Amino acid sequence: MNSYKSVQELYDEIEILVEYGKEGDLDSCKDACKQIDRFKKEFSEIEQKAYLSGDADTNNAIVSINAGAGGTESCDWAGMLQRMITRWAEKKKFKTQIFDFQYGDSAGIKSVTFSVEGAFAYGFLKSEIGIHRLVRISPFDSNARRHTSFASIFVSPEVDDDIEIDVPDSDIRIDVFRAGGAGGQSVNTTDSAVRITHMKSGLVVTCQNERSQHQNKATAMKILKSRLYEKALEEQRAEQKKIEDSKKEIGWGSQIRSYVLHPYKMVKDHRTNEEMGSAEKVLDGEIDSFIEAYLKWDSIKS
Repeated sequence: MNSYKSVQELYDEIEILVEYGKEGDLDSCKDACKQIDRFKKEFSEIEQKAYLSGDADTNNAIVSINAGAGGTESCDWAGMLQRMITRWAEKKKFKTQIFDFQYGDSAGIKSVTFSVEGAFAYGFLKSEIGIHRLVRISPFDSNARRHTSFASIFVSPEVDDDIEIDVPDSDIRIDVFRAGGAGGQSVNTTDSAVRITHMKSGLVVTCQNERSQHQNKATAMKILKSRLYEKALEEQRAEQKKIEDSKKEIGWGSQIRSYVLHPYKMVKDHRTNEEMGSAEKVLDGEIDSFIEAYLKWDSIKS
């Protein structure tokens, strides 16, 4: 209510300044222009909060990215998408933490799961759920041919302590194994990695980047609960489209967004028709326009 009152007062002030400007007061014209810019910014923030009113929109997000078929090309594309989301989070001053990471055979990643911690992180990043398509001249092709690659992004809300998700021991299977990867400080060298399989839903989560088996198990359970909570939310809303899209074959005809780097440069969201010509900026984390367009589209669709 205070936000609405502030914007209303700003609007009234602009009307008065405009009236003075019509009478030839140049200072009022300049002030009106400044206040109009401020009004647009504050109105946009209020509008965005109205769209972010879902049950878990305020929560942190858990993001999973998986390469599609296509070997090195798709693995490299999955790595580019991880960087895009991470760079977006950095611009928002959000914190990220990797839970599980599987390297590609030659480049990029096969899969990665990480958290994004910040206000409305899930509300924003649910716009990225689905298949992402890349068209470019392959840096791995000696003949410089154009390639099309696919990767999927799935996002679920991190479940906080206020939400109780009951997961009986009888419903899960816990496997312990040695962490993989290329080594380094972030990868364990003991049998401390943990994989949890939820028997009823078929959900499988893995964590290998914590310091101990106990910490890996606790983090994996957190990820599992977040996935179960997301599934429950979808069932309650009787709107299965998002989850169905996220489980489609990672290939032709199912993409939510295309990133074209050759023969022209453009990023287009196929749900909202939002476009941006500077593909490099998008891949560097400038995805706010796509997020805003999705939130508006989703509110109308709902």
